[in-house]
Amino acid sequence: MDSWSTVRTDLALEARESIEDKAEGLHGVTVEENYDEASDVHITKVVIETKNGAKMLGKPMGVYVTLEAPAMTEPEEDYHQEISEILAKEIREILPDPDKEQSILVVGLGNREVTADSLGPNVVDNLFVNRHIVREYGKVAYNRSKMHQVSSLIPGVMAKTGMESAEIIKGVISETKPDMLIVIDALAARSTKRLNRTIQITNTGIHPGSGVGNHRNAITQESLQVPVLALGVPTVVDAATIVGDAMGERPVTLKELNNMYVTTKDVDQQIQQISHILCDGINKALNCPEEP
Repeated sequence: MDSWSTVRTDLALEARESIEDKAEGLHGVTVEENYDEASDVHITKVVIETKNGAKMLGKPMGVYVTLEAPAMTEPEEDYHQEISEILAKEIREILPDPDKEQSILVVGLGNREVTADSLGPNVVDNLFVNRHIVREYGKVAYNRSKMHQVSSLIPGVMAKTGMESAEIIKGVISETKPDMLIVIDALAARSTKRLNRTIQITNTGIHPGSGVGNHRNAITQESLQVPVLALGVPTVVDAATIVGDAMGERPVTLKELNNMYVTTKDVDQQIQQISHILCDGINKALNCPEEP
């Protein structure tokens, strides 16, 4: 097996790139690319339409939208606002029934005490939640005639709770009965250039830990019986990729590099910036604008 294909990634875009040279006329997968010159953001939409396409890419059938913003790690608030606007637009386009009022549960996956894995909790910390207010006082509390009810959850990690995140989420769904779920998690990338600079949105749900070989119970529509939208940013990269980039060729599989993942030295600052971008994008996508 080609050693490049053994390097793990959560990004459908990278999965497609890894087989592009070998798969002549990849069937069942469509790709649409756009470039926002003003904000320097590349938008790639990968749609896996058939079981064959899903098998080739190693990803479930569905829609995967990738935003690549090379300057996303720079501390420029105005630029972050531009990215969040684009993110909000892409979220609205992939949401089921975006014009219909819905009860939406937003879940932040990950371990708050491990910086590279703390993206989900950091996003949810700053999220605008209103379900309790709307249920108590109605939409008039916000002077709106139409708005989503947003609630949030940080299930933590199994080492501390003794429960799978999927089990906790199932329990909350059973009690609160949301119309859909939005899940945020840190991802693993294959390319160093996408580290902390890429956002993936997909309607296929998520398999926590799959990018680093730590498989947990899936959080998908099939397992939870509600639509699941997953957002993620790659915060770690396989160490074999670093070797490959340095050598200018595809990485070789070295025993010493097995299960070794690398992140940036200023990942704490970058996670804070990225979490605000994602939170702002979700808030803009879910909350209707003020009516005239």
